[in-house]
Amino acid sequence: MQQSAVPELAHTQTRPIHWVATATAIAGVVALTSVVQPGSATAAQSATGTQDKSAPAAIQPPGTTGVDFPLQCGPVKALVAKKATGDLDGDGRPETVAVVHCDSAMGTPPDGIYVLTRSADSGKPRIVATLVDPKDRLTVTDFTLSAGTLGATLLGYSSDAVPNCCPDLKTPVKWHWNGNTFIRSTATDAHSV
Repeated sequence: MQQSAVPELAHTQTRPIHWVATATAIAGVVALTSVVQPGSATAAQSATGTQDKSAPAAIQPPGTTGVDFPLQCGPVKALVAKKATGDLDGDGRPETVAVVHCDSAMGTPPDGIYVLTRSADSGKPRIVATLVDPKDRLTVTDFTLSAGTLGATLLGYSSDAVPNCCPDLKTPVKWHWNGNTFIRSTATDAHSV
């Protein structure tokens, strides 16, 4: 039998203390990685020393917190189900479009679509347009905002006899700003669901 050129290692058998040491080392690495984080990512890289210090910070779109949406919800609160931001009127300041309904535990409450902007004097968000009124009994699906055009599919009812659970009309719509107001266009006629 040939002898190994390497002397026998003293630690060839694992003992509980080895597992404790390994677990402690791993826990230390995990704890360290939660403290040390990389910088935030940006879509564009900036060249060092070429930033204009006098350039204004990006204008933040208005938030929906604290906005008094014109809904009659009774004892429940208004719920912002969907929202999107973008410069809808081309003024360089972003608007927020919010789909809002009453936070009901039962049924399908109708949605409203509201356009919010910041007040020039206070900077607080305010509603500047109602695109869908909850009184129209519509539910908003497929909500998108792209290139200044807002798109949605509206689910509605052909008559008051149709139960709230089961809308029977489906209408794809788009809105765009014409310089004075939002214009609604319908791609095709409403059709049954």
